[in-house]
Amino acid sequence: MEILVCAKQVADDSVEIMLNPETGKPALEGVTEVVNAFDTYALEMATRLKEEKGGTVCVVSLGGETAANSLKNCLAVGADEAFHIKEEEYQNQDTLAIAQKLVEGIQKIEEQRGKKFDVIFCGRESTDYASGQVGIMIANGLGYGVVSNLVDIEADETKVIARRETEEGYQRIEVAVPCLVTVNKPNYEPRYPTIKSKMAARKKAIAEVVVDMSTESLVKEVAITAPAKRQAGIKIKTGSAEELVAQTIEKMLEAKVF
Repeated sequence: MEILVCAKQVADDSVEIMLNPETGKPALEGVTEVVNAFDTYALEMATRLKEEKGGTVCVVSLGGETAANSLKNCLAVGADEAFHIKEEEYQNQDTLAIAQKLVEGIQKIEEQRGKKFDVIFCGRESTDYASGQVGIMIANGLGYGVVSNLVDIEADETKVIARRETEEGYQRIEVAVPCLVTVNKPNYEPRYPTIKSKMAARKKAIAEVVVDMSTESLVKEVAITAPAKRQAGIKIKTGSAEELVAQTIEKMLEAKVF
């Protein structure tokens, strides 16, 4: 089975990101760049599928020069081949422009390898902009069926059976291959690299894929603003239960809650 995982390098989401008051942009200086969390889930799911069915897992990333570091990390935890679409200004592109470049990149990778991918994995969303649109747009550009937000997968030569969690339970969805899936957090964690796998990953080459960079964004970012800070609450401490309820309702009326 031929599998491709789309991975994005993002700022470490465990760090609180503040806005730079001068530029109005997120202050990312000194923040470590890592593989997007949902893409690590996608890679782990893809690797487990490869271990079960056989085949190859490739990983592709559209990003700046430093995205090669994230690709090396992907090679250390399950990917067999890595491809880099270099685009330093990718964060200034809208989701459609990014998806179109990835579609062209995927088609060129398939041409270089002489094989079509059976399943393309994407994370549900990125932890920086969290649009949740790129994977769906890639599927549309390739003309593939798509299943979003799955938490488990089965596959054979002709179809994928995806398991998706909903508020009411789970859905089982069949889609013919080739197809694209976007991955939510499954009930297991991504594997950690070993010293041996890290050393092996360093020796693997990352192939550069050149695509048309002239695609213009249709959506323009006007401004980024920080969310309003939560105001301090009011503590009502004295009085009987009836008095406390009455005071609470009075405060809510003053605040025009109802």
